[in-house]
Amino acid sequence: MNIASNTIVQIEYTLRNSSGEVLDTSVGGEPLSYLHGGGQIVPGLERELEGLKVGDTKEVEVSPAEGYGERDPNGTFTVPRNSFPPDMSIVAGQAFVGESEEGDSVPVRIVEVRPDEVVVDANHPLAGETLFFQVNIKGVREATKEEQAHGHSHDGEGGHHH
Repeated sequence: MNIASNTIVQIEYTLRNSSGEVLDTSVGGEPLSYLHGGGQIVPGLERELEGLKVGDTKEVEVSPAEGYGERDPNGTFTVPRNSFPPDMSIVAGQAFVGESEEGDSVPVRIVEVRPDEVVVDANHPLAGETLFFQVNIKGVREATKEEQAHGHSHDGEGGHHH
């Protein structure tokens, strides 16, 4: 069976940046299981895996536009220190979920802590990066009607039953 929309795909992968540094890997652990066509992996990788079958391997280069997007310079901004609980330890590199003025959840990372303000970055950590994936297809099967309705795989560690 070939990878196509509404198939559950299991991949073993290694993700590197342009310097060759390993950013993430599933090698030695459970393969990543996802619903193909469900938007669960970056678009550039999903498109390149279309049509492959179990046992195939592929190296894929994904541009920022097809990965986590370009960095948005407006995504880095300052927040008053008193917006945080007074007893909260705030450290550069720390990630948390903040709230926009509209009340939406916004994942951010702390870039810098100043006496009266905190600089945060709402860009994805890999925004602006070209991504290099080495992928081995471990499984391909039809998605169940339940998986299609839920929009994700029920295999592996992230799987569930309702």
